[in-house]
Amino acid sequence: MSRYLVVILLLGLLPSCATVQNDYDPLVGLNRGTASFNTTVDKISLKPIAKGYQAVTSKNVRNMVSNFYDNTTYLNTILNDFLQGKGQQGFEDFARFIINSTVGVAGLADPASSLGLGKHDEDFGQTLAVWGVDQGAYIVYPFLGPNSVRNTPGFITETATDPLFWVAFVVAPQVTIPITVLKYIDKRSRLMDASDMRDELALDPYVFTREAWRQSREYKIYDGNPPASASEDDWGDDPFDGEPSFNDSKAADPVGGQPSTTTTPTPQYKPHIRLN
Repeated sequence: MSRYLVVILLLGLLPSCATVQNDYDPLVGLNRGTASFNTTVDKISLKPIAKGYQAVTSKNVRNMVSNFYDNTTYLNTILNDFLQGKGQQGFEDFARFIINSTVGVAGLADPASSLGLGKHDEDFGQTLAVWGVDQGAYIVYPFLGPNSVRNTPGFITETATDPLFWVAFVVAPQVTIPITVLKYIDKRSRLMDASDMRDELALDPYVFTREAWRQSREYKIYDGNPPASASEDDWGDDPFDGEPSFNDSKAADPVGGQPSTTTTPTPQYKPHIRLN
């Protein structure tokens, strides 16, 4: 239940954050401190627990657990399908939810995919983007990780459409607490490869995580086909702390130090990791 107390506290932050919309990372000092805190907590708790979970369970068992939690949170995707005007996708996702909840035994299996009803990932942050709301400031929340002003209200729809939240009011805590704990262990287990890659390759894990999160959000908002200017439109034109923009069309000459006249085409990217 502590997660939902955090939601209430986060709502109180929204008015104070509204003045920093369209800034790149105006809270960088606070964000870096929070990210460091989250990393420390992760190293001494969630990460070793998730590694232990992987050691004692098979891949098939972990897939079944992941399928179950994906299915319990799928109502949020369905709601945002309709809020974004994706009517056909909304009905298909509703059919997917019903099939996996019944034939798939509460979502442990995924027979809907074999029937051509693929999985989608929609949330209220994407819906607000479709409605024209600016991204706003990048924010790192304690325990919850990377987020932004625009994405923060998504905690409300995620909670309201989560059956496990409502079940907690009628089922004994001895049942609901272990299920909730396993949910976060499963989520951390899925991020293991991505976090290990970040720790091994990133000179600055904070910047790596922030940029990966931003690109992942753009990819989702534009359904896998973000325009080349999406990053600039959402986060402003100026790079932060002198960091080169991902969409720079000019590269520095390695010899003379002068801008090259050769235009480098902006790559069509697809994030290979998920950090949210």
